[in-house]
Amino acid sequence: MTDREKRKAAMSWSSGKDSSMAAFKVLKSGKLNIVTLLTTVNADYGRITMHGVREALLQKQADACGMHTLKVEIPKNSNNEIYENAMKKAIEALKKQNVEYIIFGDIFLEDVKEYRIRMMKGTGIEPLFPLWGMDTKILAKEIINSGIKAKVSCLDPRKLDYSFGGSDFDELFLDRLPESVDPCGENGEFHTFVYSAPFFKDPIRIRTGESVLRDGFYFTDLVPV
Repeated sequence: MTDREKRKAAMSWSSGKDSSMAAFKVLKSGKLNIVTLLTTVNADYGRITMHGVREALLQKQADACGMHTLKVEIPKNSNNEIYENAMKKAIEALKKQNVEYIIFGDIFLEDVKEYRIRMMKGTGIEPLFPLWGMDTKILAKEIINSGIKAKVSCLDPRKLDYSFGGSDFDELFLDRLPESVDPCGENGEFHTFVYSAPFFKDPIRIRTGESVLRDGFYFTDLVPV
């Protein structure tokens, strides 16, 4: 079956390892054609929300995997109503592209999954959760073994020491993690940026920039080379 014959899907794309792994699993199955990376962007900072990754790096990821981007732009002091209105417009845009599915990288947060299902209800687009229910210790190692390479772009200093900022997500990283921190950061302990993946045409060259504490989170700037 060619990509043109497959049903179209969008990937809810954070730029990090979980969405990359979810995309990898779907692409490997050969059942769907992912055509769009749907990403929430802070319009004031020009960066991916929570992950703090530059839009320029988002575009490099899209180029590397041969997909379009659809940005959901929200202001820094956004509320749920603003977010949901912006998301509804994005969903309408996806429907015009004949997208039938949207893929999420959620693993075990029930309230987040239920919220996403409610958001998609009645839209004609079905949510998929390829990583749902997986053991995060096993999943973390599966991500590393798959060839997905990522760096920590943001962390919660209340849960994880500053020294982890900018670290590679690898076996050494997992070995250093405190027992209280989920190996995939599913509770918001840390977020990542993927610079190489099996479905990328080429790795993305980056360097680690400065780190700053902003709005209670520790962001490590990743700069395209």
